[in-house]
Amino acid sequence: MGKLETSTLDLVERLLEIGTALSAEKDTPRLLEMILLGAKEITHADGGTLYRVSGDHESLEFAIIRTDSLDIAMGGTSGKEITFPNLPLHRDDGTPNTNMVAACAALERVTINIPDAYENTTYDFSGTRKFDESTGYRSKSFLTVPMANHENEVIGVLQLLNKIDPDSGEVVPFSPEDQRLVESLASQAAVALTNQQLIANLRELFESFIEMIASAIDDKSPYTGGHCRRVPELSMMLADACARTQDGPLAEFDMSPTDRYELKIASWLHDCGKVTTPEYVVDKATKLETIYDRVHTVDTRFEVLKRDAEIELLKARLAALEAGEEADLAALESAFEARVTQLDDDREFVRRHNVGGEFMKDDHKARVRQIAENRWVAPDGTEQSFLTENEIYNLCIERGTLTDEEREVINYHITATIKMLESLPFPKDLLRVPEFAGGHHEKMDGSGYPRGLKRDDMSVQARIMGIADIFEALTAADRPYKKAKTLSESLKIMGFMKKDAHIDPDLFDVFLREKVWLEYANSFLLPEQIDEVDLAKVPGYEG
Repeated sequence: MGKLETSTLDLVERLLEIGTALSAEKDTPRLLEMILLGAKEITHADGGTLYRVSGDHESLEFAIIRTDSLDIAMGGTSGKEITFPNLPLHRDDGTPNTNMVAACAALERVTINIPDAYENTTYDFSGTRKFDESTGYRSKSFLTVPMANHENEVIGVLQLLNKIDPDSGEVVPFSPEDQRLVESLASQAAVALTNQQLIANLRELFESFIEMIASAIDDKSPYTGGHCRRVPELSMMLADACARTQDGPLAEFDMSPTDRYELKIASWLHDCGKVTTPEYVVDKATKLETIYDRVHTVDTRFEVLKRDAEIELLKARLAALEAGEEADLAALESAFEARVTQLDDDREFVRRHNVGGEFMKDDHKARVRQIAENRWVAPDGTEQSFLTENEIYNLCIERGTLTDEEREVINYHITATIKMLESLPFPKDLLRVPEFAGGHHEKMDGSGYPRGLKRDDMSVQARIMGIADIFEALTAADRPYKKAKTLSESLKIMGFMKKDAHIDPDLFDVFLREKVWLEYANSFLLPEQIDEVDLAKVPGYEG
């Protein structure tokens, strides 16, 4: 076997190795760099440039530039930005820009092999000459190869400069063999780039679709707008803080880029089940609210009772006059005023307790039932209890604005979330998304929902999302049933939740120690919520 044949076999083998490496590379800048460096290696080229077709298909963008003898390395992993202007594919009048060799190769989908640029009269090398004059370089042989995808659409151009003869060190033309090897490499490179672009496009579509679902859920309720966007931010902040931890129970916890992406997707989808939750429950701002706030209907009944009291007063006066008797006007007026005062007090009481609070006392519940004992005449002429059983039931809600039945409807969203996510064919790097997203309402002692999982049954990521969901809810300024809490109030509540084994103690310590709460507050909370926090006063914090 001759020397030439051996060399050719070696080159083909190296070409196959490069092709295999290209198919495995996932990082686009590194992939582009590998394409150019591989082409330079198999042709012994001193320099080269890889161009990519711009998004509007109107120009070629510089992606990678290398010239060994001038020690030029730009783009890729070099860390040096390429500032050269794009090469236009068309002139100002719209005609093809075929006088520039790289543009011509892209437009006509042909390989252009030029032995000596200075002797070539077909293409404009004035820019090359200026470069040479400023650097003392001598640009001579050029090999320009278009890179076309499976649809025969040019996606880039690979241009090599100055082939160096291994024996003499002289610049020589690129041989037909060089051209065939580079064309083969360009074809493999185009496949790798296209596959990577398709994957990137699918990923972008996937993420956009997920964000669209989250936005739709937030838009569904004006009172929880932004929740699905803020929880992912906070989850990633806490996850990164845990990954930075070098000692303690979480010292071994780490997050690869794949792990971070999986948690990010789970965070965006953690409340996707809320698409099944009725708006009248999600948006229930007061205890008596259904389609509208029924406290206004109750207000009308109070006005009816006050009117009835006034009518009774006037009837008593009239009866006394008709009987020719002296009416005790002072006593009648006093009784009327006392009645109206009582009704006004009762109405204010109902209004106040229609707004959900943290706790409703038993004597307040008793007063609701006492008010309900009033009788009033409805528009149909029937005498009825002042409050219906449903109104009494709602006004006696102890915490918040939801009844037990409505809370079950709300809680079902997490079951719906799990069902929806478990039905999706997630790829292997996203298989844990249902578990991460479905665990944010579980508690460390097993008293959470929907599955009653305990701490050891859950991943760290699911527990991270639990803390993120709670802190966002406590500090949210867009809830209808509560005022946004300050940092100190929120951390105090979460401290008690830690002591009660509702949230992960180790994660909460990192949350406090690494000041994740402050990082989040500076980005998302109102200025008046960011008060002074003394971590030593947070219940259960061990520093």
